[in-house]
Amino acid sequence: MEYININGKIVPANEPVLLASNRGYRYGDGLFETMKVVGEQVSLVPFHFERLFSSLSVLQFDVPKLFTAEKLQQEVMQLCQRNNCTSLARVRLSVSRGNGGLYDADKTLQYLIECWPLPELVNRLNENGLVIDIYPDARKSCDKFSSIKSANFLPYSLAAHYAKANKYNDCLVLNTQGSIADSTIANVFIIKEEVITTPALTEGCVNGVMRRHLIGGLKKGGYFIRESAVSIDDLLAADEVFLSNAIQGIRWVRQCRDSTYRNSKTVEIFTRFVKTISS
Repeated sequence: MEYININGKIVPANEPVLLASNRGYRYGDGLFETMKVVGEQVSLVPFHFERLFSSLSVLQFDVPKLFTAEKLQQEVMQLCQRNNCTSLARVRLSVSRGNGGLYDADKTLQYLIECWPLPELVNRLNENGLVIDIYPDARKSCDKFSSIKSANFLPYSLAAHYAKANKYNDCLVLNTQGSIADSTIANVFIIKEEVITTPALTEGCVNGVMRRHLIGGLKKGGYFIRESAVSIDDLLAADEVFLSNAIQGIRWVRQCRDSTYRNSKTVEIFTRFVKTISS
């Protein structure tokens, strides 16, 4: 990555751009979107910007009139062109609430766009299933902020550290009731017989755009899909498990603890609802 976009201006990526008083840095007072560019277009773009502006409203940001979805899409593609990755790229849009302390912030919305090329492999379903576990040391709250991709990412960051230290591909994070919320970078789906279940938003999971795409597609496709609480026992007793996010689509989970999972339905879902938007 040679260049970034800071508040609408493209600058070299190695140039310092944030002050020490930035509230995103100081307090995690901000949010972010991770988007996938495929063939010079942002995939699932309506879902991304609906979530972005809905989250900004929930967090009571003062949003400038010129800070629009159309402007941001244009700037994303300009940056991808500058970094020579318009065909397939990962984009991160970070938004923070200006500079200052808790009670004296200037409240001037700031944003940062970054992008990186992606390997073609990201468009395929993983042949070697993931090995995952459950992070034991954090519980995610279930409130109106829990579905937001917040810059306050500490539970997920520590869960990722735990996964790496223990040689897992990912770890699941629990909510305060001890049920599954989501993984460090993805939403969770389990399949038992013909029923596909994913944690409801009331269970503390992030409102993932791929999750939303899959739920809509599965319902229209005649699958039995439900959003509800998912216990650890539900997870371990499942026939199949997969994770979903905007970049990798879905990833098959092969094992969690002593449970191993098949992937026939996961392959079917990938082919019908993910592969078609990845090329």
